Amino acid sequence: MTTEESAAPDTAPSGATSPPLSALDPAALDLLFRAARSHDRWTPRTVAHETLRGLYDLLCLGPTSANASPARFLFLVSQLARQRLLPALSPGNIDSVITAPVVCVVAHDPRFFDHMPYLWPGPDARGWFLNNPDFAAETAFRNGTLQGAYLILAARALGLDCGPMSGFDNAVIDRDLLAPHGWKSNFLVALGYADKNDLPPRRPRLEFDLACAVL
Repeated sequence: MTTEESAAPDTAPSGATSPPLSALDPAALDLLFRAARSHDRWTPRTVAHETLRGLYDLLCLGPTSANASPARFLFLVSQLARQRLLPALSPGNIDSVITAPVVCVVAHDPRFFDHMPYLWPGPDARGWFLNNPDFAAETAFRNGTLQGAYLILAARALGLDCGPMSGFDNAVIDRDLLAPHGWKSNFLVALGYADKNDLPPRRPRLEFDLACAVL
């Protein structure tokens, strides 16, 4: 059950040869990682609805446990919609939320398993979670968080800038924005085109030998 959906391409038709996969070029790696930064200041440029659909179409391809896909995404585009976040926000996040063209509430559906007959047909995958609430909650949160990371990388791949943030009251957002859907919030991501003037230097990261072990 812990087997994750393979990220490999579909098997080629009989007799056909799949093209070999190759590493991204340095410019793409810069876009996704090396030159990418977290942002909290934004230009007025809007984000098209089609861009948000394209963003989801990319991120949903990332692997999740048993293809469960528990993450849900609430895109707050209008000023009025973003203002509904204000009662939940820490003071330091207010300006970024108000000025960002889009704020995404990365959430998960506690009842994600109701979609398992479609997402993982064959065995009774829904039954794995239905009567095991602790397992369902753990699966939803872990894989929903993973999908939130896919969102950040997919957004960067599409030329968007991101400002992930915590610093808010989950219970308020769950009550005021997500209750109609039955979803639970995880974190926020501001999306748009950042104002990169006077961007401070990137903060340091741990070296390989401090953060990694090889057995």
